[in-house]
Amino acid sequence: MKWSKYVKPYWRYFVLGPLCMIVEVLGEVLMPLWYSRILNIGVERHDPGFIILTCGLMVLTALLMMAGGVGGAWFGSKAAVNFAADLRQDVYEKIQQFSFANIDKYSTGSLVTRLTNDVTQLMNFVNMLLRMFLRAPGMMIGALIAAIALNPALARVLAVTIPVLAIVEFLIIRMGFPRFTAMQEKMDKLNSTIQESLTNIRVVKSFVREEREDRKFGRANQDLKDAAMRALGVVIFMMPMMMLLMNLTSVAVTWFGGNHVIAGDMPIGDFNAFLTYITQILMSLMMMSMLFMNSSRALASSRRIREIMEEKLDLSDENAAHKDLRVARGDVEFRHVTFRYYKNSENTVLNDISFTIHAGETVGIIGSTGCGKTTLVSMIPRLYDVDQGEVLVDGVNVKDYSLYHLREGVGMVLQKNVLFSGTIADNLRWGDENATTDEMAEAARSAQADGFIRAFGQGYETELEQGGVNVSGGQRQRLCIARALLKHPRILILDDSTSAVDTATEASIRRAFRNELKDSTKIIIAQRITSVMEADKIIVMDDGAITGIGSHDELLSGNKAYQEIYHSQMDGKEAA
Repeated sequence: MKWSKYVKPYWRYFVLGPLCMIVEVLGEVLMPLWYSRILNIGVERHDPGFIILTCGLMVLTALLMMAGGVGGAWFGSKAAVNFAADLRQDVYEKIQQFSFANIDKYSTGSLVTRLTNDVTQLMNFVNMLLRMFLRAPGMMIGALIAAIALNPALARVLAVTIPVLAIVEFLIIRMGFPRFTAMQEKMDKLNSTIQESLTNIRVVKSFVREEREDRKFGRANQDLKDAAMRALGVVIFMMPMMMLLMNLTSVAVTWFGGNHVIAGDMPIGDFNAFLTYITQILMSLMMMSMLFMNSSRALASSRRIREIMEEKLDLSDENAAHKDLRVARGDVEFRHVTFRYYKNSENTVLNDISFTIHAGETVGIIGSTGCGKTTLVSMIPRLYDVDQGEVLVDGVNVKDYSLYHLREGVGMVLQKNVLFSGTIADNLRWGDENATTDEMAEAARSAQADGFIRAFGQGYETELEQGGVNVSGGQRQRLCIARALLKHPRILILDDSTSAVDTATEASIRRAFRNELKDSTKIIIAQRITSVMEADKIIVMDDGAITGIGSHDELLSGNKAYQEIYHSQMDGKEAA
């Protein structure tokens, strides 16, 4: 990851900001000199004209300092904000490229923290860096030269103070970095807790577990508070220590410098200027220490962002042989496919899977919970990649398609139905952003959703809350099916996506599929055997393997697993 990428587009701001701060530094170095001349010359000689002229120079210097300070702050903020915006955009785009396997490595709360808090920490550091990385050293060097020029002997005090301050800063930074890293990790945990609790608030309330969630949040909040106090404790310790060293240095300079003034070796104006320069030197060291302290926190955040940006994508189409190829027919073939979620694990989720689905066929997949049905169909649009074997669509390995064209040809209704905040029309247009109202209505009719949509006061312009919580589970499923149908996919995958609708509605949906999606390949994962009985072929799975393929009648007569599913669900109905 190259940070220069986020600097180059705004290099003018990165250059002009520090240059403006140099103008302010020059003014700070000149001000004590003008003041000492007023005391040494104007007051000593009782020359009002000289005092007025010098005061005029001080006013001009102050105005230039103001211009430099404002310019430095503006350019620094401009550079930092643009830096953060571009970085945040790239991190978000990288997360969007993650496969399911990549996403499984990070919690949602952690990704949110990295996109928000960690990027903000870097933005604040860049802003501080641009305002201080020339100002603090420039002030120290300028004030040090001026102090030595005024009284080299008295300036020897700094030979003790500066090394002590440097050692203190080093120790503080060394202590701070791991503590700030730990604090960010605790913030990840807190955000994950919040996200999980708020997303599932209805479950929490239905089980009357508010107190439990309060305790859980309290523990995460306390952990973050403790980690923050350990990290900020370093900063709390640093400021008094720096002030102590500054005050001791000022006392030493006042003692030795006062003796020089009493002895007549140093004018009072020079002594006053010398004290100001000493203060400037120590203040610049404090600014540098604050910069280094913030750098330790920024380094912790930058490491976490680099983890995301340098995460090796589990899926890529860089080596695709046919990037312009589109799914045309909808044939699907699995050849000896094996897959495991954890590559170092010996436990396979899918084991030596082979079958063929011809274009236009309706195929049911049935089996016990956790047998690998969802994982199996996830291989078709490359939500996961196989460990061994290959998956072919229209006779071409899915790895040879571009991800965009492959997934455009596949409509998938996931097991967890997700809707987004916005209108029903906005959600349906995820399937086709240019869909007309008539096209949306046609897809909704096929999904048996048009009736309840029109029953809403605003029809297709009805606002949905985040996650579609203001519609029922069955309505969410039908809206998600309609959204997938708007893609006009060559392959349509329904992952247990009619479980929340009644059997009559489900039958109507299947009937619409047969009539209106004749040429599309339809793959239906179901728990209810009635959902797949009419399919052209049914695939029976158990423990990551296929135990039978055939029509309903063939499997009912010759497949033990299918027989058990059938009788467990149908015997009671037949008896009734």
